[in-house]
Amino acid sequence: MKYRKLGDGLEVSALGLGCMPMAGVGNNMYGVATEAESVATIHRAIDLGVTFFDTAEVYGPHLNEALVGKAIEGRRDGLVIATKFGFRLNEDGIRGLDSSPGNVRRACEGSLRRLGIETIDLYYQHRVDPDVPIEDTVGAMAELVKEGKVRHLGLSEAGVETIRRAATVHPIAALQSEYSLWERDVEEEILPLCRTLGMGFVPYSPLGRGFLTGQIKARTDLPEGDYRLNDPRYSEENFDQNLKMVDAVKVIAGRHSVSPAQVALAWLLAQGDDVVPIPGSKRRATLEDSMAAIDVTLDHEDLAALDAAAPRGGTSGPRYGERMMAMVRI
Repeated sequence: MKYRKLGDGLEVSALGLGCMPMAGVGNNMYGVATEAESVATIHRAIDLGVTFFDTAEVYGPHLNEALVGKAIEGRRDGLVIATKFGFRLNEDGIRGLDSSPGNVRRACEGSLRRLGIETIDLYYQHRVDPDVPIEDTVGAMAELVKEGKVRHLGLSEAGVETIRRAATVHPIAALQSEYSLWERDVEEEILPLCRTLGMGFVPYSPLGRGFLTGQIKARTDLPEGDYRLNDPRYSEENFDQNLKMVDAVKVIAGRHSVSPAQVALAWLLAQGDDVVPIPGSKRRATLEDSMAAIDVTLDHEDLAALDAAAPRGGTSGPRYGERMMAMVRI
């Protein structure tokens, strides 16, 4: 494994592990996951030198943090555990956004308990709450840093002005947002701003929710109840058009004798030393394939071909439905 630095001096493995597929927003969001294999996947990641693990209160809800906590018990040293807050939850599930100072503290205490740790290494606001000034939210997060409950602060899917305002209150170590060959909009303003402010960038869904792996050749390959059956880019009207991008990835994968997933991750790693993708996995086999991307080097010809095949704005369909799109870049 290789290692990189995000902002505020936070060092992590150059590839992290997104734990959401192990217990996402609702059960089996990306197909069936078993606890035993999920725990084994986290253990295997640690053995491979992965130090960066990403979860969130809302995944499950709560189930994912508890699973991660179980997996890291006795192996906590040297790991960077990232989790997120920002939703109002009750026994029926998600009931809107809530980044009020009171909810920041409530969520943190719950996450610490479920994870079985004394300090959260990187604590993200999961989605910006338009009803709470970001200064109030980050101020409450900063109090948790002073108390030793949190080490570093992060934002997720925040807009330009929110990022700027947040950084005036407390150093922000990382922005997590969707970024991949099929979602490049952050390159216009968001990524340059992070670099200006000294923030690291953590791409989630770096494999296009599995699309860029080349393993999904038709919508019928997805199991019943899979979230992606409602993803606009997986829709019948967009699916075949987006496969053309995967074809280009496969050509380069063949040239290097690696998997398409490794090419997609290597492309992200080539975008800068401050970029740390967190591919999601719930099985050891896919984890091992993804982590091998650390040793894949794309040359100028490869990068030019991928840029041509997957230009910014070139993917067919929006990345989310209308409701979820309304929650990003605020």
